[in-house]
Amino acid sequence: MIRHVVLCRFRKDADVAQVFAAISALKEKIPGILAVTCGKDNSPEGLQKGFTHGFTVDFMDAAARDAYLPHPDHQVVGKMVVAALEGGLDGLAVMDWEI
Repeated sequence: MIRHVVLCRFRKDADVAQVFAAISALKEKIPGILAVTCGKDNSPEGLQKGFTHGFTVDFMDAAARDAYLPHPDHQVVGKMVVAALEGGLDGLAVMDWEI
């Protein structure tokens, strides 16, 4: 299984609920997605470096993740996410790892 982890610095005027709903809906549209979680940071450690929210997408395997990246539905939602961020792509951090 591959866990796709995305940290976001959303603009103050962004409709985060709408963005998270679109991300969550990808589970029903793209094969190989096992789970999607989204949320607002609540860590007491103070190490967020400006990131305010995050989401994870769990994939069956690397092939499912690799098929998701160019998928048209992901491309649409990805543009929505970037448009809602402070500084566009500068407001985003992404990591994947195998579980």
